[in-house]
Amino acid sequence: MPRGKKKRFQENKELPNIIQEGSDNFNHVKGQWAQHYFKNDYPITVEMGCGKGEYTVGLARYFKERNFVGVDIKGDRLWVGSKLSVKEKLENVAFLRTLIHHINDFFETDEVDNIWITFPDPRPRDRDEKRRLTSPRFLEHYKDILKPNGQVFFKTDNTGLFEYTLEVLKERTDILDLAYTFDLYQSEYLDDHYGIKTNFEQKYLDLGEPIKYLKFRFKP
Repeated sequence: MPRGKKKRFQENKELPNIIQEGSDNFNHVKGQWAQHYFKNDYPITVEMGCGKGEYTVGLARYFKERNFVGVDIKGDRLWVGSKLSVKEKLENVAFLRTLIHHINDFFETDEVDNIWITFPDPRPRDRDEKRRLTSPRFLEHYKDILKPNGQVFFKTDNTGLFEYTLEVLKERTDILDLAYTFDLYQSEYLDDHYGIKTNFEQKYLDLGEPIKYLKFRFKP
């Protein structure tokens, strides 16, 4: 393991806003985020596959009376968002280190108000379909933890993943208010992302790749 990564993993054990195996509250936050972490009853937004937490932190800066949890398995990436949040004294941010398909172990049914999925790995091979964060398997996880009328927001540069996601959603009978665009920055939905751009997003914008975006709700 590279020395820098090893150092980050070690620091993660001491950072107050990273919840991971070994943390005191790792097995106690489900249904108890207000009591065991945030100490308030603000609505919770979860970012799945948050990477370095750029979107989680960006939303937390914008909405002081909402709580945000970035979820990812890559500890060295979470370290970046964690350190930035600590530096900026953002007390409405947490980072949860776990696999997304374990998300129901950390959030109770109807505990989450909104979910963001931003630039996930497209997993283009057919055999990896179940690993796509917008596959039916993951949608069932999201549906369980979302409150009635909670929204899911999805951004990607990958046309194949976006078209796949639209196909999956349109085949379901439990989807409401599906809205989408193949070019966010030339659409009526531009304000939905509050001007937040990740470095990855900016990279593809600079290459002339339109950003695809959609949002929807599950039927209560």
